[in-house]
Amino acid sequence: MSEDSGTGGAKGQTPFSREVAAKAARKLKAQRDSTQGVWLGLGMMGLIGWSVVVPTLAGAALGIWLDNRHPGRHSWTLMLLIVGLAIGCLNAWHWVDKEDKEMREEQEDDDE
Repeated sequence: MSEDSGTGGAKGQTPFSREVAAKAARKLKAQRDSTQGVWLGLGMMGLIGWSVVVPTLAGAALGIWLDNRHPGRHSWTLMLLIVGLAIGCLNAWHWVDKEDKEMREEQEDDDE
């Protein structure tokens, strides 16, 4: 019998048992960090919300100002509101994508 058989060393483990051990370690870490995870999630929701709202409102405000100064056939307010919303959505997508990549890298580091 090898020295690692009773101690759970990496040499005697099958790929399945290493995967199960990695998942168990992730779950334990998530349980320890659960309060931080809730606040982090709420903070991210706020960040994403503001990253959409600010450009949208800025576009609407600029549009109202332009409509008052240079009235025309087309509404500057509506056009810049839509442009601001599109910029905000792209900004939010950027933040979510960045956080997703960081979470995947952290998960890969934990698996190793």
